[in-house]
Amino acid sequence: MSEQDSSYSWQTLDRDLNRLSRLEAATMYASRPLIGAGLSLLFVGVAAIAAGLIVGQTPGAIFVVVAAGFGAYMALNIGANDVANNMGPAVGAGALSMAGAIAIAAICESAGALLAGGDVVDTISKGIVAPESLADERVFVTAMMAALLSAALWVNLATYIGAPVSTTHSVVGGVMGAGIAAAGLGAVSWTTMGAIAASWVISPALGGIIAAGMLAFIKWKVIYVEDKIAAARTWVPVLIGLMAAAFASYLALKGLKRVMSIDMPTALVIGGAVGLLCTFASVPLIRYQAKGLENRNRSLKVLFRMPLIISAALLSFAHGANDVANAVGPLAAIVYTQETGGAVTEVAIPVWVMLIGAIGISVGLMLFGPKLIKMIGNQITKLNPMRAYCVALSAAVTVIAASWLGLPVSSTHIAVGGVFGVGFFREWHAERRARLIHEARPPARRVPSEERRRRKLVRRSHFLTIAAAWVITVPAAAGLSAICFLALSLFSI
Repeated sequence: MSEQDSSYSWQTLDRDLNRLSRLEAATMYASRPLIGAGLSLLFVGVAAIAAGLIVGQTPGAIFVVVAAGFGAYMALNIGANDVANNMGPAVGAGALSMAGAIAIAAICESAGALLAGGDVVDTISKGIVAPESLADERVFVTAMMAALLSAALWVNLATYIGAPVSTTHSVVGGVMGAGIAAAGLGAVSWTTMGAIAASWVISPALGGIIAAGMLAFIKWKVIYVEDKIAAARTWVPVLIGLMAAAFASYLALKGLKRVMSIDMPTALVIGGAVGLLCTFASVPLIRYQAKGLENRNRSLKVLFRMPLIISAALLSFAHGANDVANAVGPLAAIVYTQETGGAVTEVAIPVWVMLIGAIGISVGLMLFGPKLIKMIGNQITKLNPMRAYCVALSAAVTVIAASWLGLPVSSTHIAVGGVFGVGFFREWHAERRARLIHEARPPARRVPSEERRRRKLVRRSHFLTIAAAWVITVPAAAGLSAICFLALSLFSI
């Protein structure tokens, strides 16, 4: 073979290998969703088998096995949807990589669920359905299974369309729908449902207002001053202390309830002490980080990056402590009912049930979480570390304020409302500055007002999609639950 023929052969081989590499990459990209679905099914199957081994040959063990599968499925969906609210702003601001965010969230979610998750949870979701309407053991178990399955299906659909929804509201809708199917409309506490419906407005509004207010404060006290770095050395420790106070108060209420009963005033005192300590402790750290920084906005991002990462981790810990019950509360109720033969309004959560919830949330986050993390972090409005920190601080402060006032709120709605609040404040502020500049210019150089108004900093399509998903979450989950209850009743006859 001549040298020319040999060179041609090698070039042909290179082209063929390049085509094969492209084909392999395309195949991997196309099969990625199937891998996630397969691993999810594997986890659900392992959870069901583990439940079967634990309960053994007891009467009604089949219900526990099936319910464990439903609970694992729900936990996967909580990880895929809810956790994005905590990590999305940090990823969108560039403070964390996607891999780093998933690793931190998985660890903190699991730690929150196992260390601070409630020993006792409400199985009828705080009085949504009258307990006497589900007094029959078989009806109660079927209703809890229907609530779990319907809530998981709805959250799965919401994740698919890219809408962060409240898993708490999904479970509430599931319980309501099963209660109506089992005992009619009279079994539902419509006063409680009215309060939950009010939270659709209260939660995002509070989160948005507080986040916008914090961003306005940062702009006023730090960004729009002559010496930005000196202002940051003064105010960033105060903001860190405020964040620490909010989280310490929240975790004192949630995480210490296994040891002692703490009321709101005591939790606020604990939070205030921790906040002051963190404020003074962060002063030398911020001064050290500020050395050599230029007097410009880009330098400020450095000072907010680490507090933002810590706040995202704390949000995940608090979320794991609070929302794991959404996945495993009904499952724990089914286990207790099969063991004792009676339906209850409160039930202790066994360790193995809590493990299903904690591991499921982490697995769901790793497999499906990046989609909503990207949406919240990048696609609603542009975030930087200062804006993302305002969102995280808003989520912590709003939950404490709502608990103090006794208002029913959703952590999902608060966090996403904070992102929208920051975005709409940016729009208002940009329009205001453009108007002032416009009025200061000569008439020949002024920009038409219609062109200024077209400069939107929040994507309206996401706003409408998310708002619609929030409004229909409870009725959609309720409708699915009623169908699931009737279908499961046929199998349990």
